[in-house]
Amino acid sequence: MSGKYIAFVGLGSNLGNSRQQILQAIQALDKLAETRVLACSSLYRSAPVGYVEQPDFINAVVQLETGLSPRTLLDELLALEAKCGRKREFLNAPRTLDLDVLLYDERCHHEHGLTIPHPQMHLRAFVLRPLLEIAPDCEIPGIGLAEAAMRQCADQQLKQLLDGESSGV
Repeated sequence: MSGKYIAFVGLGSNLGNSRQQILQAIQALDKLAETRVLACSSLYRSAPVGYVEQPDFINAVVQLETGLSPRTLLDELLALEAKCGRKREFLNAPRTLDLDVLLYDERCHHEHGLTIPHPQMHLRAFVLRPLLEIAPDCEIPGIGLAEAAMRQCADQQLKQLLDGESSGV
């Protein structure tokens, strides 16, 4: 695959120093081969989804320009998670770092372990609000405008963290 592509990656953490882990992950993403960070959302605090008996998450979304294929990008994200001590004990378990390929250009892509657009992104305010912050006109292939999806998530609690504000996680 040659050329440059635009990808959006969701970041989340709720173990350890979550704010610091997210910020370090953003720096690491900017250092990936053939990749640079174009934009980064604010940090947001959100309640856990699925398994709720765990701390709140800190979330963000970054926009990347990359020459990596979707699979290679995912492999790099998984390697970063592992480097940060991510353990996959059970579905929706607490985690030091969670990195998801949300969008890759305007493609719909499916292979084992990788579906783009991310299959639940349009249902999650903690993905949509930071995404809309950096890409207000974003369209989710097969779904529609991210802004319309966000209106369907209006009941989900989300708090934007200000610079220097304690994450509480």
